[in-house]
Amino acid sequence: MNLLITGGLGFIGSNFIEYFIYQYPDYNIVNLDNLTYAGDLSNVENVEDSANYTFVKGDICDRKLVESLFNEYKFDGVIHFAAESHVDNSIKNPGAFIDTNITGTFNLLDVAKNYWMASPNKFKKDFETARFHHISTDEVYGTLGEAGLFTEETPYAPNSPYSASKAASDFIVRSYFHTYGMPVITTNCSNNYGPKQHDEKLIPTIIRKALSGEAIPIYGDGKNIRDWLYVLDHCKGIDLVFKTGKTGETYNIGGRNERNNLYIVDSICSILDELKPASASYKNQIIFVKDRAGHDFRYAIDASKIEKELGWKADENFESGIRKTIDWYLNKYS
Repeated sequence: MNLLITGGLGFIGSNFIEYFIYQYPDYNIVNLDNLTYAGDLSNVENVEDSANYTFVKGDICDRKLVESLFNEYKFDGVIHFAAESHVDNSIKNPGAFIDTNITGTFNLLDVAKNYWMASPNKFKKDFETARFHHISTDEVYGTLGEAGLFTEETPYAPNSPYSASKAASDFIVRSYFHTYGMPVITTNCSNNYGPKQHDEKLIPTIIRKALSGEAIPIYGDGKNIRDWLYVLDHCKGIDLVFKTGKTGETYNIGGRNERNNLYIVDSICSILDELKPASASYKNQIIFVKDRAGHDFRYAIDASKIEKELGWKADENFESGIRKTIDWYLNKYS
């Protein structure tokens, strides 16, 4: 298979590429990434010299580039990670999110459709088993109260420009299945954590600020809850859905690890106190800052569908995954 992976220098995409190349050396992988602030070439340094890996710097909004890559590499698979994803940035600069997450996704879908399909529901020769896998987020569902879980049937109710742009992209993907018979599949994941995550995100920020002796900022009262998913577990779920998921379906991937931000910061500081003790506990550096505009209270995913239908199961709970994560960042920040 000739596989296009978009956004493969980012956090989840780079972890997936490294996992996938070792699992499937017979796949030819092209990584299209625009090398924005969120991408880093060092994220794929372990596989960059692999014979079945090619990096192309470019923007998914550049339709001519996307078309030229399909013509050159004859892709019969796409796994689409590329996205603007930081909620705070979407509040300050929503336009970039509209461009990348909506227009970019449309470009990829439309080029793939034209390359793979002769007409609605009719595939060109050699592309009968093509597959377009769209990576999305649980944030499209909005926010939960203290009870309940997001399922694949939960109505969309995005509350930030970021989640609204991802919801729009999900709908475009859905429309290409129902209108053209496009071989699409979508996964919506909960909050990922693990190696290679950008410094701006919550867990790397806590670790980095702690080690540098700075104040560790926590929004509001710290009681916002997220369902945490170790990135390698997510990669295994994506692999499983891409290979065995039913075309046109959506699968939610969640770790069943609901934790509030107070628990997250307290756990990280406790582990750092143990592994790299300072003169006082890192917990003394925690401060509370003005809450984010439109901050969703709680996300939590019901992963029953992927567990029952495809046999996926997370290998890490939060307590095991966070230790692996902290070890990686200790090495990075040292």
